[in-house]
Amino acid sequence: MILCWKLDRFGRSLLHCKSALHELQGYGVRFIATSQNTDTDDSNPAARFLLHILMAAAEFERELIRERSMAGLKRYRRQYAAGKVGKEVHSRSGKDLPVGRPQRTFDRYQVFHLRTRGLSYRQIARQIGIGEGTVRRVLALGNPSRFP
Repeated sequence: MILCWKLDRFGRSLLHCKSALHELQGYGVRFIATSQNTDTDDSNPAARFLLHILMAAAEFERELIRERSMAGLKRYRRQYAAGKVGKEVHSRSGKDLPVGRPQRTFDRYQVFHLRTRGLSYRQIARQIGIGEGTVRRVLALGNPSRFP
């Protein structure tokens, strides 16, 4: 049995959910979405019908979120190009960053080198000019020779 909080957390699309649930059924595994009271038990056709409706609704909701996100990004780009960002309009983060800025690059070997010298995460981040979380992620990946 697989327990999941909500059906939309299980799959990305209606097709993906349906094929994954079909595969689980082939192995004799039951799927239950606890917050939606949904079960894939073969003896309950109403539950399977509800499952399909919920899968379609979850995919629709994801598409709406994607659509709203893209509209917000387009609006921010227009406002940035018009010179409104930072004066009349502010980003949610309050940083008012430019759209499409290049990614910051840094030497991952330097992170390891500074850490072996005994510097803290915060000190490394300040010295290289990156976030402390980035330092933690680089160090968590381990061996620097794994990087290109």
